[in-house]
Amino acid sequence: MHWNSEMLLGCSTLFLLLLEGARACGWVAVDSPTILLGSTVTASCTIQSNRCGGLDGEEIQITWRLDSESMSGSQHKSAEGAEVSNLTISHFNRTRAKLWCYVVWNGTPQRIGMAEIHAGYPPSKPENLTCMMNLSENSLTCRWDPGLDGHLPAKVALKSSKSRGQCEVSQETIPDCNPQAGQNYCTIPRRFLQLYQKMDIWVSVQNALGTAESEHLCIDPTDVAKLDPPVLKSIQSVPFQTDCVSVAWEVAPTSSHIEQQCELCYRTHEDPGWTLVPDIVSPNLKTHHCGFLFGTDYRFQMRCRRVTAMGYWSEWSPGWNFITHEKAPAGKLDVWWKMTPVDSGKRAEVQLLWKALKRNERNGRILGYWVSLNPRRRNVELTAVCNTTEMQCRFSVLAGVRRVYLTAYNSAGESAATEVIFLEKKGQPLAGIHTSPCDEHSLWVHWEAPRATATGYILEWRQTSLPGPASRSGSWQVERNRSATKALIRENIEPFQLYNISMYPLYADAVGLPLHTAAYSKEKAPSRAPKFRLKSVSKSHAELSWDPVPIEMQNGFITNYTVFWASTAGEELRAVVNSSFTTFTVRGLLPSTMYKVHIMASTAAGSTNSTTLTLVTPALEKEIQYLLLFFGLLCVFLVVFIVCFLKNRRVKNQFWPSVPDPANSSLSKWVPADLQQETLQTASAREPGLVTISDITVLEKGAEKKAPLWGKKDLVPAAAGSFPTLPKSYIHPSSSDLPSGSRAPGEARPGSYVNGAGAVQYAKVVAEGYRGQQQHVPSPLYIRSDSTQPLLSESTPSPKPYENLWFHGAPQAGLHCQSSQEDEAFLEEPLINFPLLQGLKIDGAEDLHDFQRF
Repeated sequence: MHWNSEMLLGCSTLFLLLLEGARACGWVAVDSPTILLGSTVTASCTIQSNRCGGLDGEEIQITWRLDSESMSGSQHKSAEGAEVSNLTISHFNRTRAKLWCYVVWNGTPQRIGMAEIHAGYPPSKPENLTCMMNLSENSLTCRWDPGLDGHLPAKVALKSSKSRGQCEVSQETIPDCNPQAGQNYCTIPRRFLQLYQKMDIWVSVQNALGTAESEHLCIDPTDVAKLDPPVLKSIQSVPFQTDCVSVAWEVAPTSSHIEQQCELCYRTHEDPGWTLVPDIVSPNLKTHHCGFLFGTDYRFQMRCRRVTAMGYWSEWSPGWNFITHEKAPAGKLDVWWKMTPVDSGKRAEVQLLWKALKRNERNGRILGYWVSLNPRRRNVELTAVCNTTEMQCRFSVLAGVRRVYLTAYNSAGESAATEVIFLEKKGQPLAGIHTSPCDEHSLWVHWEAPRATATGYILEWRQTSLPGPASRSGSWQVERNRSATKALIRENIEPFQLYNISMYPLYADAVGLPLHTAAYSKEKAPSRAPKFRLKSVSKSHAELSWDPVPIEMQNGFITNYTVFWASTAGEELRAVVNSSFTTFTVRGLLPSTMYKVHIMASTAAGSTNSTTLTLVTPALEKEIQYLLLFFGLLCVFLVVFIVCFLKNRRVKNQFWPSVPDPANSSLSKWVPADLQQETLQTASAREPGLVTISDITVLEKGAEKKAPLWGKKDLVPAAAGSFPTLPKSYIHPSSSDLPSGSRAPGEARPGSYVNGAGAVQYAKVVAEGYRGQQQHVPSPLYIRSDSTQPLLSESTPSPKPYENLWFHGAPQAGLHCQSSQEDEAFLEEPLINFPLLQGLKIDGAEDLHDFQRF
């Protein structure tokens, strides 16, 4: 901080001293402030130390800077005692720079003096001096090419003088015309011009390194005058029905006193350029010209200049459109056809195609085309099959028709009929055909002529990637030169598209069979690669497959496919596959290894890669895997079988649980003690013995409704006084009055049981038929008890299966059942063998006339 304060103080002191007299303290001198670019610069810096306060007695160190670049000079003391530093700069390559001289004081450089140096070249000689007089402003404007830039300030002047003869003698000097900075032209006003006499004009350029002058121009200002454009007045055909026209015009008022030479140009909308009619000199301002097309729209323009060749052309006149008169079309049409038999060969569908007439044959605007079966003749009616403005027509003819006639017409008439003969396509084909691109929008078709002499050729081509009907409609052209072996096709040709090309030779009596080829006008890399997938994989190989690239994305002929594969730790391998293949098997793979695979589709112009497919080879083959799986399942089955065999009883109980035998139950022999007071002798003599009878309830017969059939629900509730409904009762109807071998409706089969889910109540109810019935119907017998033990039909060791009557529908009327002996067995055995039933005490036995066994 202290050092900075001292430095600032010293700088301020030195600055004040320099203000008092910097020149007296020191100065900078150069040999020349303006030098030639690339030459040597010499400079010197002188310091009078006795005149610089603070420097007296101090050691003086002088340094240099060229702009911001530091430089070193040679320092010495002069005879006067001043410190002098000399600097030499060789090859000075800056157009402008500042050279500074510094004195080092207290370690800081201080500026003492400065010299500015300019470098450049002498002025270049101006070239191409031209002058033009504007008649509207009556002024002369001259232009020139300044040449190379000298990089130095320059003074430019357009000098002129009035002269005699060919400017040998200068009579009067005209004041200089000085252009503005950056302009290469200057205008001399009318008051300084000398019309109809010669003037000497040149350009002078001067800078610090020299002076340059252009070539002198000796001209009469009127010779370089630029006229105003003429105006077209009328255009008409003369005489009528010819190809000649008459053009009339008038000149501009400012140049009406000048003899002029004019040019006429014209063109149609289809012409790429203008047609020029030169050297028109006409005092009456009219001209005639022939060779125009009939019925064609032309645009005319005209310009003029002074007759002398040195004058400038005027601007073109405003355009004038003119349509020449029409004439009947001339020439023959180029025709091609396609015929398809229909209606079992009785008729034929014909597609007739033709090309437009040439420009010189149209003779006007074509209004349409006639297709007829006969040519137009006097007193013969024309049989037209088509009248269209298109370049094709579809129609149907009889199978025997072999020719039609095509005519073009405009407002002036019809062309001569073109005869179209439907020849059979059975002639010899070409010997060979191939193509080559001309540019992006055209193709050369080369062929080898057939052995037979051909009268011409038909070329057909169509783009294969167009969808639907557009792919079937194509382009065509006729080659009339019978000796030609190549043709250029341009119509509807686009790059990167595949075209199918067919060629038919034409003979006098037939059409040759076609020969086909395919071509691209330009190719590039495919838009995308094939869709790649893994078909199968094993431990040593993998089968890959892909779909071909669609035609619209191929952008060229696919030359080959390249398959790349590489493991995560190995190098990348590849295989080139023919473009006709869509599968490839990669062999030599390592088991249990990950591979990355991709495919590349290539054309002659480039290639495109697919996405990467990752696959992992298995450790074993699939057959071995299946075999191991089979043996594993077999082992599991054997283990399960052995376990089931050793644990037979436990497994059997899991799937087939044992059901207790009611016949072996101790309940079958148990008789309650309180029920042994009364006995009843059964009517059966097979097993006589005492039977203990419990209470029995005899239900009165119902008088209102008949009991419904089993399996049906009551539709009407029971009336008061009817029998109460017994839940899940065991039912057996009496069969004493039924014929042998039959069973009443709703009767259960003998030896069957009806088991309920809960406590079962046994009952037998005897009732008579409904009142008023003529025929006696045996009344059903209902037996009920509070026992929960299922009923048994016989005392065999294993009872018969249970049968629940609720799951059987009501039997059909008239259905014959088993014999009466089976019915009696059904009654006897439960009553005799089951002790609880043997202990029943029956009151009112006189009313149970149907219970014969008791």
